[in-house]
Amino acid sequence: MQIYQVGGAVRDTLLGLTVQDRDWVVVGATPEEMLARGYRQVGKDFPVFLHPESQEEYALARTERKTGPGYKGFAFHAAPDVSLEDDLMRRDLTINAMAMDAAGNLIDPFHGRQDLDNKLLRHVSPAFAEDPVRILRVARFYARFAPLGFRIADETLALMRTMVDNGEVDALVPERVWQETQRALGEQRPRAFFEALRDCGALAPIFPELDALFGVPQRADYHPEVDTGLHTLMVLDQACALSPAPRIRCAALLHDLGKGTTPPAEWPSHKGHEGRSVKLVKQLSQRLRLPNDYRDLALLAARYHGHCHRAAELRPTTLLDTLQGLDAFRRPQRFEEFLLACQADYRGRSGYEGRAYPQADILRRARQAALTVDAAALAQQGLAGDKLAQRLRQLRSKAIAAALAK
Repeated sequence: MQIYQVGGAVRDTLLGLTVQDRDWVVVGATPEEMLARGYRQVGKDFPVFLHPESQEEYALARTERKTGPGYKGFAFHAAPDVSLEDDLMRRDLTINAMAMDAAGNLIDPFHGRQDLDNKLLRHVSPAFAEDPVRILRVARFYARFAPLGFRIADETLALMRTMVDNGEVDALVPERVWQETQRALGEQRPRAFFEALRDCGALAPIFPELDALFGVPQRADYHPEVDTGLHTLMVLDQACALSPAPRIRCAALLHDLGKGTTPPAEWPSHKGHEGRSVKLVKQLSQRLRLPNDYRDLALLAARYHGHCHRAAELRPTTLLDTLQGLDAFRRPQRFEEFLLACQADYRGRSGYEGRAYPQADILRRARQAALTVDAAALAQQGLAGDKLAQRLRQLRSKAIAAALAK
């Protein structure tokens, strides 16, 4: 029985990065032997065990064989005669297919260390093409390591394109697409995830609403970058600069989807795109089963980002309606997340990256002013129902006007 540290922990150690999780492969053992040593089995499809003390995952060395379409169509074989190299061969990228023994010796049959030095994301074997999830994983690793200078190897990108052409991505299930996307949104350069998907042709079948934005022009006086798809990626960059929260980054990414459905005869104008964006955010959220908090923030950004940008021009009553639409009085944290998404949108344009965004402070001041009106006190005066709502609206609008006039 031999135990090796494998995968990401080895890769990150060689890169000098902080190791988050450690995974281990056990060669020459049976499930019964693992249980006898106090390990607890947790794997359903193949034998994975938790260490009795560290709770780290220990998997028996295994091979896999393609038996059907999609990422679930595999048969696994784990037995004492499966070698470490057999196990490493089934992994996606060479930089994830290295192992280290107890003495710290590197086992690297597929030249992952060389690819680390050359900053290449390269597939281990042709078996890569059997699992469409690997397209998403490569794109996600690109989002993580592109800031370090990594690129996807030409032959790997070509294989990804072939997989897309063969319809492999059609077998991806929504939960797995979202899982990889959510993780990518938390990486250092999330735009690289979507760029990689677009480069291999996977963006169109997986995120058609985003793919439709590329090649759609906007007014150059507002958007020097012109292309809506490029603007969207620039907005995502700015969201990353403003916040590490994947939810805010997601809202920034999805805020302009409606521009992809503007009739070409109306270009470069996109009148009414907010309403179309709301419809498409709902469509995407339902298809990929986004969590409610992601969906709701993205819907607010899609519907109200124009109001936020024009805050200095809006009447007090319109500002109040916007705050109520945002549920800003009851959800102050989400309100602040919305403002960050709007700030990212404003800055996601050529030459605007470092500009101030006073519109956010206008909405904050309007909210604070409206909160000075005591609804409970009005109720104690005997007001109720529509009369209470009308008086509250009147006083809040007046308070907003007075605050912004200072």
